[in-house]
Amino acid sequence: MPMELTQSRIQKIWLPHDNHPALPRRSCGPQLTNSPTVIVMVGLPARGKTYISKKLTRYLNWIGVPTKVFNVGEYRREAVKHYSSYDFFRPDNEEGMNVRKQCALAALRDVKLYLSEEGGQIAVFDATNTTRERRGMVLNFARENGFKVFFIESVCNDPSVVATNVMAVKLSSPDYRDCNSTDAMEDFMNRINCYQASYQPLDPDNYDRDVSLIKVIDVGRRFLVNRVQDHIQSRIVYYLMNIHVQPRTIYLCRHGESEFNLKGKIGGDSGLSNRGKKFASALNKFVEEQNLKDLKIWTSQLKRTIQTAEALKLSYEQWKALNEIDAGVCEEMTYEEIKEKHPEEFALRDQDKYYYRYPSGESYQDLVQRLEPVIMELERQENVLVVCHQAVMRCLLAYFLDKSAAEMPYLKCPLHTVLKLTPVAYGCRVESICLNVEAVNTHRDQTEEAKKGPNPLMRRNSVTPLASPEPTKKPRINSFDEHVASSAAALPVCMSQEVPTQLPGQPLLGKACLRTVYHFLKVFSLLIFPR
Repeated sequence: MPMELTQSRIQKIWLPHDNHPALPRRSCGPQLTNSPTVIVMVGLPARGKTYISKKLTRYLNWIGVPTKVFNVGEYRREAVKHYSSYDFFRPDNEEGMNVRKQCALAALRDVKLYLSEEGGQIAVFDATNTTRERRGMVLNFARENGFKVFFIESVCNDPSVVATNVMAVKLSSPDYRDCNSTDAMEDFMNRINCYQASYQPLDPDNYDRDVSLIKVIDVGRRFLVNRVQDHIQSRIVYYLMNIHVQPRTIYLCRHGESEFNLKGKIGGDSGLSNRGKKFASALNKFVEEQNLKDLKIWTSQLKRTIQTAEALKLSYEQWKALNEIDAGVCEEMTYEEIKEKHPEEFALRDQDKYYYRYPSGESYQDLVQRLEPVIMELERQENVLVVCHQAVMRCLLAYFLDKSAAEMPYLKCPLHTVLKLTPVAYGCRVESICLNVEAVNTHRDQTEEAKKGPNPLMRRNSVTPLASPEPTKKPRINSFDEHVASSAAALPVCMSQEVPTQLPGQPLLGKACLRTVYHFLKVFSLLIFPR
């Protein structure tokens, strides 16, 4: 007999009757057939490993793959409270070597916990991992636990690039809190030399020919890829081949106030109001004052963004992907009208705004999938101004600021305000610039009822993406002295919102039935056949 299905009211997708237990959480996520993956960073200090780790983790979380960084340096700083000098990293310092190994093992135990019990899909093991012995230990750990492994090696032999990285990031490390910059620089360069003596690069032609890896050479000048195993690894490779570290500025703003904004209507394709036209002129003046070289301007294909860009008197490119979220049957309605005509839909959207899909329309989750090509191209470009819409701007902003799915639909993106984003070492600096043209307020705060919501929403083939803060710090090795006292006992190597409500026999809104199936297949095809 065909299996009976019921439709999720929030996401408008078909699910089997829940007469049997749901899949374990570790099986959830966009890649159902994939085992959890450990990404292993490789490279000498000051080669950008932590930069890559944090940036990649931010991207993976944004597309809906729960990912977390495990930085072994943080574990080492917990174990050794007071760093003295590079002598700790000398290869002939047995006590230091033992502490570093125990810290790596402690991090791997947390990796296992995250991937096996906490719903993680990808763990980034951020350490130097410069020897075959250390990498072999990680491979054995992954094999014993059924995890896939993907190595990312960052190779850079340009002394100026290394020195710039040391000055920009390493000298502000807690290791050098009470040290002047000259002494700190000398100590760190000596630390690099300690690793250099025993460094064994990945060798995809011989020793590591059966290992999945990518070598990033000279900050993206060249790439060497070997044995990509699956879809998510291919997306990681594609992402790494698109990012760069050149200084640039990204400007995000919404179109000028529209006629529908004045009426409180959502969606549609109305033109600018008089105040919206004033903003377009003010934006033109602002862009001229910035005096940016080779500024690219992108808009959606909707009238209000194109009218705004026309005032800039510069060439611009229209992206259909930048169109506002499709409100389906609720297009061109006010929120009051939606509440009156579709009261259940109105309440469901407040219950879970990220996953909620308008009948015959889109959800924020759909919008993130649609905007992924825009993010990739933004990462390739230098100075860009994106003139877009409220929901679109929230999704883009959530990527750059590492905001969670729960936060994304409530990020404040007011009309007639430009957000200036400047990528920095481990994140993005944001500056809000109001152009002093009045406009209506289109922001709707999260309801108090929604704020009290239960656990994050989970469905059978996705989980709410998580932001990627630093791992919660908890003592693993209390102190160097305690470790020395107990070193004989070596540590082992291996060690919402709510589930969518299902209502049998739920009636559909006419043609919404076919559109719902279409949207489900569309999202699913994006996961199988990336653009």
